[in-house]
Amino acid sequence: MAVRQAICYISRAPPGARNHYDMADFTSFSALRAACLDLPSGSPAASAAVARREATLTKPPGSLGRLEELVGWLAHWQGHAPPRLQQVEILVFAGNHGVTTRGVSAYPAEVTAQMVANFAAGGAAINQLARIAGAQLRVIPLSLEHPTADFTQQPALSEQEFLAAVAAGYDAVSPACDLLCLGEMGIGNTTAAAAIAAALFGGGGTRWAGRGTGVDEEGLARKRDVIDHALARHAGVLHDPLAVAAALGGRELAAILGATLAARRQRIPIVLDGYVCTAAVAPLAKLRADTLAHALAAHVSAEAGHRMLLDELGLRALLDLDMRLGEASGAALAVTVLRAALACHTGMATFGEAGVSDKPVTEVTAPKAAG
Repeated sequence: MAVRQAICYISRAPPGARNHYDMADFTSFSALRAACLDLPSGSPAASAAVARREATLTKPPGSLGRLEELVGWLAHWQGHAPPRLQQVEILVFAGNHGVTTRGVSAYPAEVTAQMVANFAAGGAAINQLARIAGAQLRVIPLSLEHPTADFTQQPALSEQEFLAAVAAGYDAVSPACDLLCLGEMGIGNTTAAAAIAAALFGGGGTRWAGRGTGVDEEGLARKRDVIDHALARHAGVLHDPLAVAAALGGRELAAILGATLAARRQRIPIVLDGYVCTAAVAPLAKLRADTLAHALAAHVSAEAGHRMLLDELGLRALLDLDMRLGEASGAALAVTVLRAALACHTGMATFGEAGVSDKPVTEVTAPKAAG
């Protein structure tokens, strides 16, 4: 396996690389909403072809468990069997949050830019994990010098700021990508994630807020109180998932939403990292229930609320390792499992090739959805 890793900083896609929906046309929530509701489906023929081959391989049916399902899921969205993992990309979006002035994080806001520099130098966990996964890493900082507004006082992002961040994520997706992993970096963004989850699914700060980067009991209490104040402040928009994402989110969350939408429109399977990534895409699922059919939840985070959020979205995590780092670390680990699944599918011998007696097969069914 050729291992490629690169980091580049971009804010827009290169000329000529724009997707079917030109983001310049997304001048309002309503225009974006229309695109979120108009989505292509996958390829049942490709996943059925994977199932037929799985039934001939030298193993009892279903004995590789979710590994078999994962290959079928990849094929379903890539549209060919066997699927491929030649070009795996990891996008890490970075943004800053005005709500950090409320004392919701154990680290100061300047750590976001410092960690982006660490990514560039190759010194972060994601650098090591991307290399092991054989994935290309791109880090995209989004106006770090301009934090979002304090969402207890006003919307975190205006409509146009939100749409611009969605566009940055949408345009960052390469049409040639076989698999896209999404991650984030942003001090204060677990507060934004918890606020979005609370707005979309109810329960307030107590249900959804965790310790994030490691706040103490007083910090956790402040975090929960901040979320409850924000929900009251923006009660008038809680019926609109996109308005919720703008009022309570951040640029990196909006970019993840945009990248997820672009990948679905191009039939590219994606791997979501942890709590923040999952909250970022939750508004899409509230708009259309099957939007995340092309998404795999890499892991269930140790951050309070993530398991509940996955349950709300009907996503089944692949890994459970008590991780809570972010920066696409869990997503990169999931790539290694996907590579193992594909290696078994393509490399194993059939019963006929190996001269091994098979039991009669009466029916072949397609693999279950990965999420």
